[in-house]
Amino acid sequence: MAAVIIDGQEIANAILKGLAGEVANLKSRYGLVPGLVSVQVGEDLSSQSYARSEARAATEVGIKYSTKSLAEEASPEKLLKTIRDINANPQVHGIIVQLPLPYWLDRDKVLAAVTPQKDVDGLHPLNRGLLATKDGEPLFIPSTAQAVMFLLAKSGVQVDGARAVVVGRSNTVGLPVSHLLMRGNATVTICHSRTRDLGGVTRQADILVVAAGQPGLIRGDMVKPGAVVIDVGINQVPDRQSKIGYRLLGDVNFAEVKEVAGFLTPVPGGVGPVTVAMLLENTLLAAIRQGSAAGILPSDYQLRAN
Repeated sequence: MAAVIIDGQEIANAILKGLAGEVANLKSRYGLVPGLVSVQVGEDLSSQSYARSEARAATEVGIKYSTKSLAEEASPEKLLKTIRDINANPQVHGIIVQLPLPYWLDRDKVLAAVTPQKDVDGLHPLNRGLLATKDGEPLFIPSTAQAVMFLLAKSGVQVDGARAVVVGRSNTVGLPVSHLLMRGNATVTICHSRTRDLGGVTRQADILVVAAGQPGLIRGDMVKPGAVVIDVGINQVPDRQSKIGYRLLGDVNFAEVKEVAGFLTPVPGGVGPVTVAMLLENTLLAAIRQGSAAGILPSDYQLRAN
């Protein structure tokens, strides 16, 4: 029996609808407009595409979205000053630095420059560190990792007691997903480029999360029958027949795995739309926290759960 395909776009649309109602309430009752700024250095096509998705979704829910673009040759000092200036702007509640950055820029130093209270993508060292501790309470969790867990929950997948395998160990996806799965009481194995017999490990997974950045890495014979497979990979593969010159492929061989898995996310239309929705939810949460601290909102104002 073919896998149930998890429709991330449908799930994201439901989240955005709820966020739009929350934003409208903040505007009408308190005059508070959540603001999100995207910091872009250079012209990386994948990050530009992601930023356009953010902008469309933010407009849909009523969040004020703006982009601060710097030339690829921008100095570290100019980039850090730009971030500090945005930190100081009370009308901006969330900041996301679009990755990847040009290789000569110190990514960790740049991410650490974003104030943790506005770090809506959860990549500040403080937020990452708190997530990595058993009882830590980060202000924000990386959006993609949040999206993975939200998709599992919405699909009725039981994480408690499950055997989970995460392929990829990045700070943006692999590691935070593994921490969240462990917090959900899964037994977690992390695989990477040095893992021996990758297929032997992935075949043991009840939940398989793939974020390796290698198109088609996971084949059908590497998946346990009935497993839940979440494909986080978004790879631009050249395609002369495409109007844009490329097509998007995940890290999972979709055609093969859909005949084996119980649940499977597509690429595109799986994790990506929910990631954007989680980023905007974090921005709204940041606006509520900052508005409450400034006395604009009641101190007990709460964001309703999706």
